[in-house]
Amino acid sequence: MSQLLSTSLGPVRLIGENATPIWGMPNAERNRRMAESAAKNGRRLANGHELLFNLTYAFDPLLLTLALEAPGTLFTWGDAPIVGQVAQGADPLRAPHIIDLSDGRRLYNRQLRKLEQPMVRELTPASRREIERRSYFGAYKGVTDLLTKYLWPELALVLTRIAAQLRMTPNMVSVIGVSLCLLATFLFAKGLYWTGFLSGFIFMVLDTVDGKLARCTITSSKWGNVIDHGVDLVHPPFWWYFWGTGLAYWGLQLPGTTFAFVMTAVVAGYVLQRLIEGMFLKDFKMDIHVWRRFDSQFRLITARRNPNMVILFVALLFGRPDIGLVALAWWTIISLIVHAVRLAQAYGQARSGRPIVSWMDEAEGQA
Repeated sequence: MSQLLSTSLGPVRLIGENATPIWGMPNAERNRRMAESAAKNGRRLANGHELLFNLTYAFDPLLLTLALEAPGTLFTWGDAPIVGQVAQGADPLRAPHIIDLSDGRRLYNRQLRKLEQPMVRELTPASRREIERRSYFGAYKGVTDLLTKYLWPELALVLTRIAAQLRMTPNMVSVIGVSLCLLATFLFAKGLYWTGFLSGFIFMVLDTVDGKLARCTITSSKWGNVIDHGVDLVHPPFWWYFWGTGLAYWGLQLPGTTFAFVMTAVVAGYVLQRLIEGMFLKDFKMDIHVWRRFDSQFRLITARRNPNMVILFVALLFGRPDIGLVALAWWTIISLIVHAVRLAQAYGQARSGRPIVSWMDEAEGQA
């Protein structure tokens, strides 16, 4: 059985039937949303082609991205077609470029910065929760900080499932998170560090949930991305500043010159590190943290919000939030130096005629 849908992307053919829901929606609706989302991002089908989805299976959205990049590509699992951009009305298994994923091959996801075998599973009532779990973890960036990678993925999974069941949108989750971010800023300014940490911790978890909810339910939006990434980019220096002013309530206020040094280091270091990352992306078309394995490993602890919060948390355990802020400043300087050196090394390698290639691309080519 098959049905043909008209979408903004172009003709979409759904083959098979499946009544098992995934992330609170029929598999047909999830596939339709993926097609519409691709169209919003400027994708189009090649002339004379249609997009094919097999409703029997759930799969990693990366496969759709790759199929749209190469007309005539069909991903299969053995002899079963999964997803592809194939000639209209033709037998999909006669597509010129068939990729059988049952051989266990790994593919590089540039958007999420990771190299792994994409998820393909038959969607049944028995497999639904495991598929949701795999699609959730499939939406995780492979290169990120240690808290996001190791501490709260399971908690965020539970919250993502709850949000999906309640039919909450990612923007709703973002608004709750932003409110808690502002509350944490106020509490830090008053020296209420432990309460601020609780508010900030929930915000940081929700900062993961909104993105995962958007990817799993295919409900990303332009304004959602603006809110999510805008707040992420802007708020950290404000947290560190008001953490410093809150020290007065503990009788640990930093001397004027020390506070000026700390704020110059954390703000200038943060801005310059972001600029370095932007320069690397602009000139080498990749994130600096996926160049070499060292860069991916250093991203776990580089001076971003989450690793910095670990520094402040440890200092707070010892009753010295002032030392924590000074340590944060020095770690920001060290991280800035590491990034500057890596950028200079990349420019040097490029000038010598050697290409700048991600270690994940190299690993994919060897797979």
